[in-house]
Amino acid sequence: MINTNWKDFGFKPFIETAVENKGFLEPTEIQKKMIPLVLKGESAIGQSQTGTGKTHAYVLPVLQKTDPSLHEVQSVITAPTRELASQIYHEVLDILKWDETGGITARLFIGGTDKQRDIGKLKKQPQIVVGTPGRIYDLVKEQALFVHTAKILVVDEADIMLDMGFIADVDQIAGRIPKELQMLVFSATIPEKLKPFLKKYMENPKFEQVQPKQISAEKIEHILIPKRSREKIDVLYDVLKAFNPYLAIVFANTKVMVDEISGRLAEKGMKTARIHGNLTPRERAKTMKQIKNLDFQYIVATDLAARGIDIEGVSHVVNYELPKDLTFYIHRAGRTARANLSGICATIYEPSDEYALTQLEKLGIVFENRDLRNGEWVERHDRNRRKKRVRQADEMEIAARRAIGRPKKVKPGYKKKIERQIETIKKRQRKMQKRK
Repeated sequence: MINTNWKDFGFKPFIETAVENKGFLEPTEIQKKMIPLVLKGESAIGQSQTGTGKTHAYVLPVLQKTDPSLHEVQSVITAPTRELASQIYHEVLDILKWDETGGITARLFIGGTDKQRDIGKLKKQPQIVVGTPGRIYDLVKEQALFVHTAKILVVDEADIMLDMGFIADVDQIAGRIPKELQMLVFSATIPEKLKPFLKKYMENPKFEQVQPKQISAEKIEHILIPKRSREKIDVLYDVLKAFNPYLAIVFANTKVMVDEISGRLAEKGMKTARIHGNLTPRERAKTMKQIKNLDFQYIVATDLAARGIDIEGVSHVVNYELPKDLTFYIHRAGRTARANLSGICATIYEPSDEYALTQLEKLGIVFENRDLRNGEWVERHDRNRRKKRVRQADEMEIAARRAIGRPKKVKPGYKKKIERQIETIKKRQRKMQKRK
């Protein structure tokens, strides 16, 4: 039986209070499937897209299973980026603030912070450790953090861990935890290269996959804007001015391109925040704080922000470049229209993007075609209209030939008969359209 109500899980009173105060009406699909498995002590893999409630699918049962009387590490939660680890940690604290006994301790350990200070905090071992794999492993090697007592290891955004080269560190951490380890892996995709790691630590794990009901959120409007013969940065500037967003993220594929876009927009008097992997920890922390304080209306970012960082209040997403991996289009679009709000995902495209756009349409994305003229939005014809017209003409000719039959020898006037039949079909279609 699948639990459909928060009460069904039998959480401790402070967790139930926290859930209620967060306004969670009922568990999401991934939470319904994964929470009972975690509570039973099963190792499990949860595959679902971003924004489906994965974090609480493991944070809530991990807190439930934590024994306040045992002053040792009981759970280790790893995430690929400092920002995501910080967000998970603050979610843990957000729930623990309702625990009046104050018996459960959690600590955050991420790169870019003072390692000696982290070591100083570990005179007393926390029950829940949250952090990036590199820093956690450093502290383990320093014999400051004792993970051998842990019973649960969470690997969040496992496919990003793989892409960023952190799986080796996770492997080292997992190797120091007892064999009866309960491992919980959460990921939007399960690449082939990840499977050897999963097989090493997970014997017959439970696998739960949540198929998205649709490829992207219902309230996202996907817009295509042609570059045409204009400077792309000028198109972007005009698009951002016309949108006048509450908060917009402009996505590019490389750190160099993010810096270039940010610099060019600055020349035009537009203040932007930048997010990519080359920023120092201090710069990234400062930028995230400024974004939270709404000091910026525009953010230019690599795909680190598509899944590694959760930024609230994004009303518009603009693809300056389409991602090489098209699944990241969905992750980018998913930054907006969250919490049942509406949003816009716009793409500035060139002829070289045609194949990628066709593939996205095959996945189920429905694009609106628009352009800007003197700062005003205008509807454009479907970019595929010529192809469709040719295809429609071919279909009409086939239908006409079937209607009048093909003679064994092509007689004079046959071509005209075909043309008349095509005209008849067109009239019929126009009548049907009028009736509709």
